[in-house]
Amino acid sequence: MKKLSGWAIWVIVAAASMATQCFAQVKNPVTVNASAMTAHVNNNPGEMSRDELFRMIQKLDAELFDAYNRCELEKFGSFFPEHLEFYHDQGGLVATTREQLVAAVKQNICGKVHRELVKGTLEVYPMKGYGAVELGTHRFSHPGIDTDEGDAKFVHLWKYENGKWFVTRVISYDHNDAASKR
Repeated sequence: MKKLSGWAIWVIVAAASMATQCFAQVKNPVTVNASAMTAHVNNNPGEMSRDELFRMIQKLDAELFDAYNRCELEKFGSFFPEHLEFYHDQGGLVATTREQLVAAVKQNICGKVHRELVKGTLEVYPMKGYGAVELGTHRFSHPGIDTDEGDAKFVHLWKYENGKWFVTRVISYDHNDAASKR
């Protein structure tokens, strides 16, 4: 049986999310234990320097994807509001709720895919009155398979609201084999 690359798994996530969206209505969003919510930060982005904002978003990105890689679904879900938009170049709009996104990660990612930020690609810019926009390249791989990885670019729109940071929009695009980009 042929093994799928990391980016191909994201395509499967996209398809699963769309199927979830088509066949199920969201009734009970994921409940989040406030003490476990690591996306809670007391720094207002309007009062941060560009360097402080960069470090804040870099830290949040690391926490978000640590939860993703470890399949800590409650913590992963705490980085997203109940309603969101997740766009994928190969699947279109694939998730519109936290519940859909968390379910897709549980079904298609946990134990199967690892994400890492490609060093030197992270960019962070302030979004006045909203929060920040994060851009970069990330690499997806299958744990234990050194030759199976793929890169993709991403945009995350972070909203700062009531002392908390949330990713409200995700755009994941330009998916392909990492070796073809080297």
